[in-house]
Amino acid sequence: MVKTANDTRQRLVAATADMIRRRGLNATSVRELAKFANTPLGSTYHYFPGGKTQMVQEAIEWTQQSISGFLQKVFAEDPVQGLDDFLARWRVRLLQDEFNAGCPLLAVVMEEPANDDAKAGIQAASEAFRHWQATLAAMLMRHGLVEQEARSLAILSISALEGSIILCRAEKSLAPLDTVALELRALFIQKFPKP
Repeated sequence: MVKTANDTRQRLVAATADMIRRRGLNATSVRELAKFANTPLGSTYHYFPGGKTQMVQEAIEWTQQSISGFLQKVFAEDPVQGLDDFLARWRVRLLQDEFNAGCPLLAVVMEEPANDDAKAGIQAASEAFRHWQATLAAMLMRHGLVEQEARSLAILSISALEGSIILCRAEKSLAPLDTVALELRALFIQKFPKP
């Protein structure tokens, strides 16, 4: 199978997101990204003339699009099942990574904005978080919640999930995620009772 230029570029974007979620933004360098993605260093500058700043922004955008698409898919039919599926995805991810990686958006916003890479990354992450909230709220409105209630539940859900990921990584345990899942599921069952 012949690899295309688009494959290399996409591999670099995915590797950027993965490295950020593992090491954080400041510990992610273009040179290390090229090694991590198993691509020549020159490829990074060819596909990303804006350097690390461009790579970070595109990695955040890629993550945002991936999660937004997943939210639309799993919440389309049943919000309680959608919540279960979304939390299960994170459960698998945490176990696969042995609690050594979290969310790239969170990794970006948690670091001090020491340079333009960090500032651009924080802006991109902020927009991505807003997009996730809007996507989830729209899906919850499709299932009958009014706009303000849907927005509040979306913010609560995403905030609780992101917080539980931090605790899971710190404790090397799924217990925080399981607790959040239990509480959010009870709330979703209350908001979306079966007919």
